[in-house]
Amino acid sequence: MSAAVYAGSFDPVTFGHLNIIERVAPLFDSLTVLVANDPTKNYFFTPDERKQLIEKSIKKAPNVRVDFWSGLTVDYVKKAKAKYLVRGIRSISDFDHEFVMSEMNKKLDPNIDTIFVPADSEFHFISSRAVKEVALNGGDLGAFVPAAVAKAVREKIVQKRKTT
Repeated sequence: MSAAVYAGSFDPVTFGHLNIIERVAPLFDSLTVLVANDPTKNYFFTPDERKQLIEKSIKKAPNVRVDFWSGLTVDYVKKAKAKYLVRGIRSISDFDHEFVMSEMNKKLDPNIDTIFVPADSEFHFISSRAVKEVALNGGDLGAFVPAAVAKAVREKIVQKRKTT
């Protein structure tokens, strides 16, 4: 049985992330979309909110599940008995960063292989950071994220503005 983990912050999930999930899922018996939670980072959404948004956004597939994890991704991959770590690539700068991370992960666990998957060209420019910036400035998110995610982003902005 081949198992893979597609890890990221998904803060929020975008059409680019979903493109990778839809293209990679058929290649494996199981794919876990792993919401990473680095306690040193300041996320827009909680891990549970990010997990729920992904679950609402992915096309139902029996071999895809969503989980979250605080800690080393390689530790989760081992726990999940997976061999492959999927990383989405939008640009050369993404590849540089991801290549270094794959070498670090290989040192931590030589049994885990990283698979780099470039996003389809129509999604290269979409990043979670840009989505939040567009939203914070009142822009339309329809071309970047599913409707449920756009709604959650707008609601989160209203909520954050009320507390500041």
